Formats: sequence, structure tokens, C-alpha cells
Amino acid sequence: MRIEDHPRLIVLQVHSTTGEIPILRFERAVKEKKSLFREFTIPSPYESAKDIFCLRVKRKVDPYHKISLHNLKFRVHKAPLREEVELRIAPDEKTGMAEVRIWYKDILTDVYQVENSDLNLVRF
Repeated sequence: MRIEDHPRLIVLQVHSTTGEIPILRFERAVKEKKSLFREFTIPSPYESAKDIFCLRVKRKVDPYHKISLHNLKFRVHKAPLREEVELRIAPDEKTGMAEVRIWYKDILTDVYQVENSDLNLVRF
């Protein structure tokens, strides 16, 4: 590839160690599949980025199929009694709401929408 043919090159700077233009070196590595950069994919069993980039809390299901978080009570439908479930909380500052996703052993049992102010989240 000729340097003149590359549309994104504005300033041609050669790396002192490799002796190559960094963007050309990177694009060649991606094309040859020798790059460590990978496309972001959500691992199974998770369904959303909200399951990965979130706050996590564990709770035990009480005899009434409920769990509590601060002063809130949530009903858990698919988890057995006295078993531990994981709450994955994804707050959204724009809407002022948080999505509480309840997981039991790689199964999404319930999803609740809660106001951020009710969760008493720590603010920095």
C-alpha cells in the first residue's frame, strides 16, 4: 500500500523503533489477524451490556420468594427458597431510573425498574 493512497493520513510520522507508520502497522495486523484487539461481544448467558457494566449485590431469597435491598422488596419468581441470587443494578443518570436485574445460576429471573433515589447509591 502506498502512503498517498491512505485517506486518513494527515501527518506522516514514522515510529522510531519499528520504522513504520503506526496506523498502517495496526491495519495490517488486524487484516492478518495478529492484533490483540477484539470486537466487543456479550458473553453467554448474559443478554445485555447492563449485565456486565453494573453494580452487583448478592441476596438470599426469603420464604416468601422476596429479597430486600435497602428499603425495597423485590419478588423473585424462578429461584428456590433460601438460595442466593445476584442483583445486577444498572443506574441511568439521564432518566433517573435504575434497572435491577435478578440472576440465579445463569438464569435471568426478573427485571425491575427503580428510581435511583430509592436505591441510595453512593455518589462521588
